[in-house]
Amino acid sequence: MLKGALEYFKSEDFRINMILIKKSPLTVLGIILVVFLVSVAILAPIISPYDPIKQDLKHRLQPPSWQHPFGTDQLGRDILSRVIWGSRISLLIAIIVVAFSFIVGTSIGIISGYFGGKIDEVLMRLTDMFMAFPRLVLALAVAAALGPGLFNTMLAIAFVSWVYYARLARASTLQVREEVYIEAARAIGASDKRILFLHVLPMVIAPVIVQATLDMGGTILTAAGLGFLGMGAQPPTPEWGVMVSEGRRFIVEQWWVSTFPGLAILLATLGFNLMGDGINDILNVRARR
Repeated sequence: MLKGALEYFKSEDFRINMILIKKSPLTVLGIILVVFLVSVAILAPIISPYDPIKQDLKHRLQPPSWQHPFGTDQLGRDILSRVIWGSRISLLIAIIVVAFSFIVGTSIGIISGYFGGKIDEVLMRLTDMFMAFPRLVLALAVAAALGPGLFNTMLAIAFVSWVYYARLARASTLQVREEVYIEAARAIGASDKRILFLHVLPMVIAPVIVQATLDMGGTILTAAGLGFLGMGAQPPTPEWGVMVSEGRRFIVEQWWVSTFPGLAILLATLGFNLMGDGINDILNVRARR
């Protein structure tokens, strides 16, 4: 694996990809925002100036200052520290949900597109049933049934997210399965399992990776929405949606309580969306030409 990575960095494809990235300032901005978000999440115990859940009622609702750059909330907790630690929670939710949706959705889509027939009909009608409901509404219903909590939030979002990967993987598989090299693999006696993993999956994976990158931002936004509505992570967990919800009572006079976690949601979502668009351009053969 390491040898393959080194060979890629020396290849012409890597050079072309770097040129495409440099030609897109928005892609560069997206990568910078994502790298910054990941760095903040990893270094949270080091760079966080205060305990994110420690209360100090003597300094409640203090405006931004040198001591508290983002101000304090209604319980005197440092908002900067809570935003920093909240990045860990948001990234954890996004990574776990997208990984689950990626694996489940891609597997269902490839199987459905490759075998067709009754298998395709059953799996796609199941997918259509999930897609008939708005994503946030269905996630909210699942979260309400499971009960509030961080783990249940991840389950609720993953429950409604896999369908997009399934549809995308199926569409790509329908094109790939008719290729000559697939017919050749069947002719020499290759098993369906071997064809799926060695021939179909590598050709389908590119658009699904783009979808996963774009979905990272959407997952963070959905998790924040559930937290805002009280169905996600619960106080005193420093989750961005919960922080925005707690600060809405003070939005007129103590604007900083909701504004800074809201900006964190905005920047995280924007970063992943811009990076996803850039990856799409890189993996798109027409964009290369």
